Amino acid sequence: MSLAEPATTARLTWLGHATVLIEVAGARLLTDPVLRGRVAHLVRRVPVPRLPDELDAVLLSHVHRDHADGPTLRRIPPGVPVIAPRGTAAILRRAGHPDVRELAVGGSVEITTDVRVRAVPARHDGRRWPVGQARSDALGFVIEGDVRVYFAGDTELFPGMTHIGDGGLDAALLPVWGWGTSAGSGHLDPDGAARAAARLRPRIAVPIHWGTYLPAGLHRTHGHLLRAPGPAFAARVSELAPAVRTVVLAPGEALELAPAVTPAPSRSAPLSTSSWSRPRTP
Repeated sequence: MSLAEPATTARLTWLGHATVLIEVAGARLLTDPVLRGRVAHLVRRVPVPRLPDELDAVLLSHVHRDHADGPTLRRIPPGVPVIAPRGTAAILRRAGHPDVRELAVGGSVEITTDVRVRAVPARHDGRRWPVGQARSDALGFVIEGDVRVYFAGDTELFPGMTHIGDGGLDAALLPVWGWGTSAGSGHLDPDGAARAAARLRPRIAVPIHWGTYLPAGLHRTHGHLLRAPGPAFAARVSELAPAVRTVVLAPGEALELAPAVTPAPSRSAPLSTSSWSRPRTP
């Protein structure tokens, strides 16, 4: 194999909304698993993927139902450890997961001898309603192996976000919308997510948390919200952070990620979204 073409050590597969299968150095991690056609009033507008096999851990940024879906969690074998914010263990054990590793910001868990997950801040109200009295902060995660991947979960911009990129990030998985007609507080829209990319300075930025769910009855009047946020994010990143390459995936598509061997180019246009298929409507 040529030295200019290193072996791929990671794959990022976006399964829709904030659910990503992260494969790093032989470990398989699933973020915020929500793999159902309907969650309360939210209807999935793209095909529902099957649950990935042989997981090494589940990463939960917080326990809102569009990030920690009980029926999806119950389909994951109980022996798979769940890494989640402090104060969430009781909820997750009721969902059939006895092995909960609660973390606070700055804490970390070793998944294998080659892969570690570190908890980083997020600015988002992580309480689970209607049981809102039990305080649980939201987290982001940095997965560290042969590559370093940042999964933001749900967050808005905050000053300390810049430091998450210290030491370099190979990829940042950034939320660019939500499931309603507006992004709302505690979330990022395409412009805010692009500003986050400029602070984080990853080699590659991938938009998530968009293009998957809409409330029942809104697909005819607000179907553009399933199509526009990802490309809008890519266009805005090219203006605010031209050294960051953006890759807009369709739900189910994967990105092969190899360690950096040369500096990132001074300018990189967003990846063409011509292969992105329109979400289906019933």
